[in-house]
This record gives sequence, C-alpha cells and structure tokens, in this order.
Amino acid sequence: MPRPGRYRLPGIKAPLAGTTALAVLVGAWFAAEGVRNADAVEAPPKLAVQAPQKAQGQGEVPGIPALAPSQPVVLRIPAIGVETALVGLDVLPDGSLDVPSPLTPQLAGWYQRGTTPGAAGTALTVGHYDSATGPAVFYHLSQLGPGHTVEVDRADGRTAVFTVDSVELHDGAAYPDAKVYGSTGRAELRVITCGGAYLPAGPGSPGGYQANTVVYAHLTGVR
Repeated sequence: MPRPGRYRLPGIKAPLAGTTALAVLVGAWFAAEGVRNADAVEAPPKLAVQAPQKAQGQGEVPGIPALAPSQPVVLRIPAIGVETALVGLDVLPDGSLDVPSPLTPQLAGWYQRGTTPGAAGTALTVGHYDSATGPAVFYHLSQLGPGHTVEVDRADGRTAVFTVDSVELHDGAAYPDAKVYGSTGRAELRVITCGGAYLPAGPGSPGGYQANTVVYAHLTGVR
C-alpha cells in the first residue's frame, strides 16, 4: 500500500502576531496522500446531493461583519452529511501542513496559526478524501455547489454559518496560492481535500493525488 502523504505548503511563513490572514505562500500546495489500498472494498456511490434553492434572480448571499477570533470545535456540512470535530494543525519542519492521523480519517483539522473561522480573513480547514478502509470525511466534498452551507461551532458558543461561493479543482503543479489563501477583507472559509488523478508511488516519487478540491465560502450568518 502506498504510504500516507501530507498536504505540502513549501515556503510557508508563520503568520505574524495579530494578523488575521494566512501568510503569503510560496510554491504549490499539492496532495500526496497515498491512502488507497488495492485490497480495500469498492467505494460506495456518490451521494445524490440536492441543490440549494434560490429565489429567482438571487445572486451571491451577502456577507456579514466578521466575528472576534474563537477556536473552532465542530464543522458540519449538512448537504453531504458531514459532522466532525476539528483538531488544530500546524506546519511541520519540512514546510508541510500536518493532517489528521490516517487512523482517524473521519476527523478534519484547521490551521491553528491562521484565521479562526468567522474572524476576518481566510480560515483554512482540511481533511482526508479517502483511506485504506474506504471514504473519509471529505469524500463527497466535490459535490457541493454555490448556495450550500458550512457550519462551524466555536468555543465561544456561537456557530458561524458560511455559504459556498464555488468549488474548484486545482492542480498541484499550478496551485493558485493567492486565490486560495489570500484575504479579501471579509470572513471567508476554505475547505480542502484531495482530488484529481491518483498516481501510485514509484522511484523518486511518493505518488498520491495530484490536485486539491477547494470549497470557497464566506460568512453569511451567526447563531
């Protein structure tokens, strides 16, 4: 079985104290997750995800003012049946962003040196697409679309509700760092997992997925 890989962020710089956005990222972030097992059972079919209802002529859902920083606790994506605790993730010495353990593939994480979900800036959450035993927490992430919602329960007792703007597949060889991580001045969320073609490990290459599925969303409600 190919070895598990990591989401790599070459050249990442730790955010300065007091900043609310991720630091500038140099280089591509690509997924090298060797998590498929040739002996694993066949993955179940994709969910029949219902498209969100929109009023005629309705465009993007307006954003609301950002919240004060507070650590995230739970992430929910109702349309695809996701509810997961969030663990804090950090950057490893090799410059890659750590990911939740492959032993807990249904657990997602957030970049704890960056923006907290709901605060001004771009908050980052990541999770596995699949594992040696089958689908993982974000297996159905690519089925989301504009208008779907992502909810994040926070340590301050509030729930930040984000509305999806788009879902895009980005090749690791041409990763749009500024678009994915850059701040727009409002509270935004990225939900990221593996995507694209899967290559087996070979000489000089760890193999793995060659792209990332990225959900772009912005804060539209608070409960």
